[in-house]
Amino acid sequence: MTDEKQPPSRDSFDARLREAQQRLASDAGKAEPTGGGGKPMTGLGIAFRIGTELVAGVVMGTGIGYFLDRWLDTGPWLMVVFFFLGSAAGVLSVYRATSRMGGRKDENGP
Repeated sequence: MTDEKQPPSRDSFDARLREAQQRLASDAGKAEPTGGGGKPMTGLGIAFRIGTELVAGVVMGTGIGYFLDRWLDTGPWLMVVFFFLGSAAGVLSVYRATSRMGGRKDENGP
C-alpha cells in the first residue's frame, strides 16, 4: 500500500512552535486574572477567591493543630502554633494571587 502518511517535518514543527510561543508571549501581557474557563474574573469573583484562600489557610492550620493536640495530648499549644502557620500561609497565598493580578511575570512569589 502506498497510502502511508508522511510524518510532519521538523521545520513545520519548529514553525508551529515559534508561532505558539509568540501567541503566549503576547497573551502574557494581559493583567486580567482568569477563572477556570479562561474568562476574565469579575471583581466579586476575585474578592471571593481572596477571601476563600485566606479563610482556608486559617481553617486548615487550626484544624491540623487541633487534631495533633488531641492525638498527642499537648493542650492548646499545637493549635495555637498551627493557627499562626495557617494564617501566614493564607496571607502568602493572597499575596501571590494579588501580585499575579498586577501583571507580574514571576509566578513563584517575591
